[in-house]
Amino acid sequence: MKLLKLAPSQRVQGRWLLHLEDGAILRVGEGEVVSFGLYSGMELSGEVLADLTAAAALAALREKALGALSRRPMSRKELIDKLTRRPWRPKQDPEKPQDSPATPEQAGAVADWLEELGYLNDREFARHVVRHYSAAGYGVGKLRDELYRRGVPRELWDEALAGAEDPEEEIDRLIRKKMQGADPRDRKALKRASDALARRGYRWEEIKEGLQRYGAGLEED
Repeated sequence: MKLLKLAPSQRVQGRWLLHLEDGAILRVGEGEVVSFGLYSGMELSGEVLADLTAAAALAALREKALGALSRRPMSRKELIDKLTRRPWRPKQDPEKPQDSPATPEQAGAVADWLEELGYLNDREFARHVVRHYSAAGYGVGKLRDELYRRGVPRELWDEALAGAEDPEEEIDRLIRKKMQGADPRDRKALKRASDALARRGYRWEEIKEGLQRYGAGLEED
């Protein structure tokens, strides 16, 4: 296969377009151009073309993974799920390679690479999730739900949850907001407040103590 033309992309810095004699366009990075010694007019054997195609696919997958992590932190499972998920529609931009899902093995290899570089770290991600939702006023139930939903390994949960903020101040604030100055003996108002706190993931013992601080006299079940 002859490489008819090697040209830099006009839209993506660091990307090169390989125009092959069969009409195909292969998109590669600068690393592939250098490592394969590419130039216009070069004859590519079947073996070299296969290696080049594989290298370009790996580079594109790494680029996609880095782009995803630059937009928001992710767990290893979230990243692998994203890389292996089939796109819901084809891309129309000819400058962009057609998105095709990675195999679990390919996605796992990219995740390993990112972990080695320190860009992907489930322990740090678990702490991030706990800090974020704890600071937003959610209880441990919600924190656990988020850790589960995001695929954080269970062996990392306890360590991360230990960094949650003390819920007492936030519970007191939410109770005052929900009660809106209602009488501490108003059972309907107390139930609305306790239900709201439960939906935010707070445990009943925490809610009960908060209501008692508000002045509610609660009967034991």
